[in-house]
Amino acid sequence: MNDNSGQVHSVLTGIPGFEDLAADAYSTERLGGLTNLVYRIDTGADRYVLRIPGKGTEEYIDRVVEAHNAQVAARAGVSAEVIHADSDSGIMLSRHIDGIVTMTPQEFARRDGAAARAGRAFKKMHDWPEAFEFRFELFAMIDDYLKILDQRKAELPAGYADVVDAAQPVREALNRNPVALAPCHCDPLCENLLDSGERMWIVDWEYSGMNDPLWDLGDLSVEAAFTPQQDIELIQAYYAGEPSEADFGRMIIYKAMCDLLWTLWGLIQHSDGNPAEDFWAYSTGRFERCKALMSDPGFARHVGAVGMQA
Repeated sequence: MNDNSGQVHSVLTGIPGFEDLAADAYSTERLGGLTNLVYRIDTGADRYVLRIPGKGTEEYIDRVVEAHNAQVAARAGVSAEVIHADSDSGIMLSRHIDGIVTMTPQEFARRDGAAARAGRAFKKMHDWPEAFEFRFELFAMIDDYLKILDQRKAELPAGYADVVDAAQPVREALNRNPVALAPCHCDPLCENLLDSGERMWIVDWEYSGMNDPLWDLGDLSVEAAFTPQQDIELIQAYYAGEPSEADFGRMIIYKAMCDLLWTLWGLIQHSDGNPAEDFWAYSTGRFERCKALMSDPGFARHVGAVGMQA
């Protein structure tokens, strides 16, 4: 057990089917997680992942939506089986996936074919015929996060509003040529991808919804610090061939836009006093990267390619 063993045991025995589980009948191991408490539960015969939601997450995560989407992703064969999901408390118990490595930028760099396996996993999810609940709308979410921060009178990085204004041509290009929405993860941190060496699994569906599928690729590229070659490997595996200029452009656009959005998410964590990391530094770092991406001479060309998409 561990320092939070009492909390874990109380939560675990509150799940149907686990009421009589003795405290000495399993072991726990704390796993990663920026906003939640996540534990591997090992009974010897079976292994599970227990998620206890973090403080304040109920303000911006719909647990009913998450539970539905996680179950759809499991049926699609890209995620873990959901054993229990309580939409009121946010408690979730999933089947542990064995024989995998939790990904990091370093793991993506050293594991041959990892970017391609990620591309194929996202394609499998995006092509699944069941729809997700919730529509992930980038600029509406930026507005919502700004409202939360305004209500808290939280500080924003200098110039944030100017960059939002500078993103207006991106918004216009995307609106001019919308694509069919697909069930998307929307928050592909490296740690949410698990690699067996033969296939990639995707977990943690808190921010998932129907979205432009190229968001997942662009966001992963940023989170995993992909090189240009890894970007090509990712998108070629996704399309099983060469992408169009417009499709590649959408992926690059979303590399900047995800930083614009997650800057605000980090500021909410900072205002919550989340101790998982220095979220002010996290937010300002993402904001600076967003500005650098948008000021790159090639960025306008990508926006133009998307705006001219037939």
